[in-house]
Amino acid sequence: MHIADLLTAERVACGDPSASKKRVLEQLSALIAGGQQALNPTDVFDSLLARERLGSTGLGHGVAIPHGRVKNGTVTVGAFIKLQQPIDFDAVDGEPVDLLFGLLVPEQSTQEHLQLLAQLAEMFSDAAFVAGLRAAGTAAELHALLSQWKPGP
Repeated sequence: MHIADLLTAERVACGDPSASKKRVLEQLSALIAGGQQALNPTDVFDSLLARERLGSTGLGHGVAIPHGRVKNGTVTVGAFIKLQQPIDFDAVDGEPVDLLFGLLVPEQSTQEHLQLLAQLAEMFSDAAFVAGLRAAGTAAELHALLSQWKPGP
C-alpha cells in the first residue's frame, strides 16, 4: 500500500489553528473518521491518545506520526495536518511539531501498519520534501505533494 492510497484531499488540512497536542489529535481524529461510516471520531481519538501515552510519536524536526489501531476496522486511513504554529508534542528532539500525519489501521493489520510507518519515516526524513510541505500554502498543494511522493528503491 502506498501513502497516496490512504489520503484523500478532504483529509488534508493546511493552517490548522490547533494550539495543543490534545486539540490537534482531536482534529486528526475528525479528519480520519470523516466520510468513514465505520469510524467514530471519539474511538479514533482514544486510539491515537492511547498510543501517545506509550510514548510520543513526535519523530523530530517538527514532524509527528500519531497512529493507532481500531477494533472492527476494515480499512487503513490517513490524514495530514500542517499547523499554523508549531506546538509542543514531546518529540524526541524536544522541537515543537507543525507537520502531523495521522494513521489508523485495523487491529489485525500488524504488518501493513509497520510497512506504512516505515514509508512515513522515510518520507519525513527527506529534508527537501519536508521543506516543500512547509512551503505549501494550501491543502490542495499539500495533498498533491503527499500523493506524488514515492519511496526509494
